[in-house]
Amino acid sequence: MITGASSGIGLALSRRLAGEGTKVALVARRKDLLDQWAGEIGLAGGVALALHGDVRDRIAVREAVRRTESELGPIDLLIANAGVGHVTPAGTFDSASFEDTIRTNLLGPAYAVEAVLPSMLTRRAGQIVGISSLASYRGLPRSHAYCASKSGLNAFLEGLRAEIADRGVRVTTVCPGFVRTPMIEKGTSPMPFLLEADEAARRILRAVRAGRRVYNFPWPMAALMALVRVLPNAWIDRAVRSAGSFE
Repeated sequence: MITGASSGIGLALSRRLAGEGTKVALVARRKDLLDQWAGEIGLAGGVALALHGDVRDRIAVREAVRRTESELGPIDLLIANAGVGHVTPAGTFDSASFEDTIRTNLLGPAYAVEAVLPSMLTRRAGQIVGISSLASYRGLPRSHAYCASKSGLNAFLEGLRAEIADRGVRVTTVCPGFVRTPMIEKGTSPMPFLLEADEAARRILRAVRAGRRVYNFPWPMAALMALVRVLPNAWIDRAVRSAGSFE
């Protein structure tokens, strides 16, 4: 099951997995696109179930999981990918946008985990993958909500991974840098080491299969963010003000 599967990384992951023979359940809000992509996967010989649903809605997520298990069988891999990246500048700070970001990027994965985890623990099998971001490692101007949501996702998955490590279920946190997706198309800030969605999907699946606990990529951007975490805050605050948002 892949959330946020109608575009970007989610769509690229869906196509790659289906092309390898994996049955995929595609979850997103845009029903027309989901139906289109599921149809294309079917024509190519794959198996795809299109599930129109909003990850912010706990009941809708549970229903998507129920339908997946009913029509495709137990879920062996959950990729919680759905996300939004509202710009939240201080001068016009809007807590409604902040709330929507948290509900989508943090509560959405929590609802999905809640729905799939019992079966995985019973079977002592499965893998949960959360698509976070390198932006989770630092609060950045105009992206306060996004950074906070992804930082929270990291902590959630880290605690979950430690708790169930000996119960047969793997947990992987994926933190990409800049990936060309609809979410960043309107961005005006520099986007170093920008990757195409299909290349990002290829790297993510390689890390998932290797059982990586945390996968930060691409490495030059990951190294830069690691450096940012140890340099004096005054230096970094000055630098990110000049660079602008991570969007």
